[in-house]
Amino acid sequence: MRLTVFNGSPRGKNSNTQLLLEHFLRGFMTIGGNTYELAYLNHVRDMDKFVNMFREAEHVLLAFPLYTDCMPAIVKAFIESLEPLCGREDNPEIGFMMQGGFPEAIHSRYVEKYLEKFASRLGCRYVGTIIKGGCEGIQTRPAKKTRKLFESFYQLGQIYGETGLFDKELVHKLAQPERLPTPLAIIFKLLVKTRIFTSYWDNLLRENDAYEKRFDKPYRMK
Repeated sequence: MRLTVFNGSPRGKNSNTQLLLEHFLRGFMTIGGNTYELAYLNHVRDMDKFVNMFREAEHVLLAFPLYTDCMPAIVKAFIESLEPLCGREDNPEIGFMMQGGFPEAIHSRYVEKYLEKFASRLGCRYVGTIIKGGCEGIQTRPAKKTRKLFESFYQLGQIYGETGLFDKELVHKLAQPERLPTPLAIIFKLLVKTRIFTSYWDNLLRENDAYEKRFDKPYRMK
């Protein structure tokens, strides 16, 4: 199988998306004859190249993080750039991988529906969408805390490399929990109001010179 992979994370090679892809692709490559090409959508000046890669692909995997209940702007731009290929007979099969910081899969379900519709409008066979929450910080967790997660993505890649399909049982298992149990949801709401919960995100904002703009509403109607 010849697979074309697009990493849609703004963090590119340093992203959680990349980390999960690495394990998926390692499993994928255990099947003889499989090859893949990996592109990073944060190289925004290469958009024409990305469209050509999609045009010539046989199988496509588009992976990205959940951003504000949707997707990064670079992924939206890539999707829109594929409009000239809508309905083309030779469009590739396409699957998606979506990871996010929220633990519950429910946050990603509307995007999942959008991706399925996108594949249909483009005229691509839809393979499915892998959803995994609770991924923020996985690069700093001890190996014993991520072993099962990485093994699952390795196994997903291996099965996909052999069958061209996402294993439904594994996809379902990775997406859990769909919603937090009520006691945990209450605790989560309480933590949101504390500085303990927000300190991680505040530090990220400071590192990117965005802390002072954290309450900006650029699209608010005047």
